[in-house]
Amino acid sequence: MATATAPHGTWPSPIDAPLVAAHDGRPEYLGAVGGELWWTEPRPEEGGRRALMRLSPDGGPAAPAVERTVLPAPWNVRNRVIEYGGLPWAGAARPDGSPVVAFTHFDDQRLYAYEPDNGSPEPPRPLTPVSEVTDGGLRWCDPVLLLDRGEVWCVLEELTGPRPTDVRRMLAAVPLDGSAAEDRSRIRVLTGEGPDANRFVTGPRVSPDGRHAVWIAWDHPAMPWDGTELKVARVTAQGTFEDVRAVAGGPEESIPQVEWAPDGRLLFVSDTTGWWNLHRLDPTAPDGARTELCPREEEFAAGVWRIGGKWFEPLPNGLVAVLHGRGSMVLGILDPETGDLVDAPGAWSEWGPALAAADTRIFGVAAGPRTAYEIVELDTGTGHSRVVACGHTDDVDPAYYPEPLVRTFTGPGGRDIHAHLYPPHHPGFTAPAGDLPPYVIWAHGGPTSRSPLVLDLEIAYFTSRGIGVAEVNYGGSTGYGREYRNRLREQWGVVDVEDCAAVARALAEEGSADPARLAIRGGSAGGWTTAASLTSPATEGLYACGTISYPILDLEGWATGETHDFESQYLESLVGPLEQHRERYRERSPMHHADRVTVPFLLLQGLDDVICPPVQCERFLQQTADTVPHAYLAFEGEGHGFRRADTIIRAVEAELSLYSQVFGLGREDVGRVEL
Repeated sequence: MATATAPHGTWPSPIDAPLVAAHDGRPEYLGAVGGELWWTEPRPEEGGRRALMRLSPDGGPAAPAVERTVLPAPWNVRNRVIEYGGLPWAGAARPDGSPVVAFTHFDDQRLYAYEPDNGSPEPPRPLTPVSEVTDGGLRWCDPVLLLDRGEVWCVLEELTGPRPTDVRRMLAAVPLDGSAAEDRSRIRVLTGEGPDANRFVTGPRVSPDGRHAVWIAWDHPAMPWDGTELKVARVTAQGTFEDVRAVAGGPEESIPQVEWAPDGRLLFVSDTTGWWNLHRLDPTAPDGARTELCPREEEFAAGVWRIGGKWFEPLPNGLVAVLHGRGSMVLGILDPETGDLVDAPGAWSEWGPALAAADTRIFGVAAGPRTAYEIVELDTGTGHSRVVACGHTDDVDPAYYPEPLVRTFTGPGGRDIHAHLYPPHHPGFTAPAGDLPPYVIWAHGGPTSRSPLVLDLEIAYFTSRGIGVAEVNYGGSTGYGREYRNRLREQWGVVDVEDCAAVARALAEEGSADPARLAIRGGSAGGWTTAASLTSPATEGLYACGTISYPILDLEGWATGETHDFESQYLESLVGPLEQHRERYRERSPMHHADRVTVPFLLLQGLDDVICPPVQCERFLQQTADTVPHAYLAFEGEGHGFRRADTIIRAVEAELSLYSQVFGLGREDVGRVEL
């Protein structure tokens, strides 16, 4: 392709906003049902619903495996437990091989059962009642289907009053015959009464012999990446829990996942060494001694934002499939007896927490810098890997994809800052000599999370037009050990702002970016970092504009009833106890310094967001000087994070319009957002 010369930011691109929207989201929550793979995947074009899918067995060239939708629209396999949701389905095969699945439906949050291969299948039948307090006030997740008991064991989260923190959680047993759909008394409480009623819990994992159950629990103000407990109970013949006790964990030990090994010992991830590594213990042993199976300065898990993620999966032969790495995570097979770890072949550089096993096969969700997330099978017998579902397709010439760079920048005090750099890239255009590109700093959400190094068409949307992107895994991000994660303790609004600014300044100083055309953007906690950066004296004059999506803007309001229960005390560690540091809460909040905003900004918000509610955006706008150009786009039917295709299209195009106006790009191929 012959190249033309045009200024950065003005290049044409075939990667448009509808294409970005069509590829938003990824497959999740993989599971094996009778040797068959099942999962959920997004449908942006269907209002953002999650579809339940299955993959028929591969019968060779004459009968290749086929992806099939289990439930048609409007069934939406998703739940709102801790508002971010959790594992929404479980399946098992009857003796004749026919599958039974229990799942949560987003619209009413009820638990349903469905048997798709039962001749002419009946519609899904409800297993749980409707809440008497509020619509959707009974929520279920992380289920285990126990056909021998005729029950589904899972997490029950119940809203008990009008406040976001009026919530209790427990482990519950739901009859599979549907008798509890109209009679709540048929639901058995397994644990969670008394002082445990307000604890956060993951779903139970039942031992191979059925005699014990294990789960993870934690209390406010801790978050699950701060400190959790590993709880074990004896399961009686009647299916009740007795002798409940903690066998690992504590205030400064985070355990994100636990499973039973085939031999009846527990496998779990713990960060006692400063890194989330895999451990093993025998819960019946008197001393409760644990063994670290593969000690490395790498992470074998990440933060529990949604209940039911799987970073490792025990195999029938005693080996363990694990995700591990520093920064990005790859799939490996671990021999727990020797500590040997062999990585799976393939070009995938990032695997999500969604492992499933069927006989000798491991399934996972993997991506790379030039491929979006797809479902990959590793045959541990042959060592071969292949894509089996949701395969990546190039709807445009991959020559338009960015060529990312992994960088480590230096922050205040000489600290490391990890980042992914996506320079402008176009197969048919180059910029004139001396024309430095505009750059947008992307601050991820969480904040105890990170940005993965994978193909993201939203990034490509900008880089293919000549606008660079820098994803900053600022101090506090996961993937780099507990010490790096703890940098944000009581420093939120300081370290994240400083680290993003350090990357922006370094790009300008080294001649990679135009210092007059730097922007910052982010959603949720990233929206906070963006707003804090636009109101911080430490970054005055650095950014020319910003895009703030579903943000936190008022710390005190967020800490006193303006968010959901899961994160209602998150600020205790991120900022400090409110009663001791009320002035700190006020000083760091963009809400109280809106007068410091001197550059244009775009504010995007879902009107159904209960995590970062629109009331904060509305108050912030009331404080913003009328002389500051800005636009506020609020979307009905959207919660925390956008799922609908039309919303995503509008948001992406509005952001480009902002940059076009502020950076003087003069683009006429996108609708102008009025500032």
